[in-house]
Amino acid sequence: MKLELHRDPTVFEKLKLEWNALAEKGVTRVPFVWAEYQSAWWKYCGGGEWSQAELLVVTARATDSTLLGVAPLFFAKNLDGRPALLFVGSIEISDYLDLVVAREQMDAFCAALLDRLTEPDVPDWEVLDLYNLPESSPTRSALARAARKCGWQAVEQVLQPVPVIALPDSWEAYLATLDKKERQEIRRKLRRASGNDETMTWYRVGPEHDLAAEAEAFLKLMALNDGKARFLTPLMHAQFTETIRVMHEKDWLLLAFLKINDERAAAYLCFDFGNRLWVYNSAIDPRFSSLSVGWVLLAHLLQWAIENRRAAFDFMRGPEDYKLRFGGVPGKIYRVQISRRLTVEELGGEPACLMNEFETDFFPPAE
Repeated sequence: MKLELHRDPTVFEKLKLEWNALAEKGVTRVPFVWAEYQSAWWKYCGGGEWSQAELLVVTARATDSTLLGVAPLFFAKNLDGRPALLFVGSIEISDYLDLVVAREQMDAFCAALLDRLTEPDVPDWEVLDLYNLPESSPTRSALARAARKCGWQAVEQVLQPVPVIALPDSWEAYLATLDKKERQEIRRKLRRASGNDETMTWYRVGPEHDLAAEAEAFLKLMALNDGKARFLTPLMHAQFTETIRVMHEKDWLLLAFLKINDERAAAYLCFDFGNRLWVYNSAIDPRFSSLSVGWVLLAHLLQWAIENRRAAFDFMRGPEDYKLRFGGVPGKIYRVQISRRLTVEELGGEPACLMNEFETDFFPPAE
């Protein structure tokens, strides 16, 4: 296994075909690890989340030059102020991240990666600080095993829940999975919306729409919330615009609006990828909050996903109550830290599970 460092952002475009082919069979099949998303994220460094960052993508190839693994990393001071290597995509706007490698190459790649990261041409890091690893990812245990062989410390912590609904084959079957109270609440809000004097409609952005205009409408709607307005700095605005463009080009974009009469009242930015719907962000006009427009649009999206035979509805990160009320079952995402200088106690964590085996994939292949 031959490893190579890439510091030029053109690596995403140059390796795109190989990278994405490997991502298709990788251990964590999520839209955030595809080369196009990673490139879009790096363009604005997470919407300005990282003001100083040095790209350090590590690739591994077989003797016949087949790409075996990609570690999309960058060097920066982490949130603890330590020199660190982090995943491209860290931290706030990429809900799931991982190495790009097939399961059968995982242990060999992790061992070779840690060895390569000790060489003099790599920035002087203290901790490999990897956020948003899914609970099911074998990277967690493989890195811990590789770290132990190096005499290093491996710790992990749970970051946030990631509620997911496994979708049945009909809307009524889905409603039957909910508590009676929640089932009645969803039906009541939908009846109220349909019986309202105002005209309420929803639509998905399609080829007949102006994507740039629809993206801007979504971001303006987001900014009506004070917290999201502060979040949407000029750089973050540009980051979201670029992400929407990239997902549209990949044919993974599902941008939906609920309109009351002719005014946009609510919106959801989702990714339709890998036979599941990924709910990325939302926007609501507070003038229409009394009509539960967010719930109504979410119910329509769930119905659409069921009718179109999607296997799951992924709310992604966050403990918000409505996700559980709609039937989301919380999974977990992790922060894994590999340190070659600090003890477990100094890192403030518990030792990572060294032999964590998974019977099923959290992100199954597309059907």
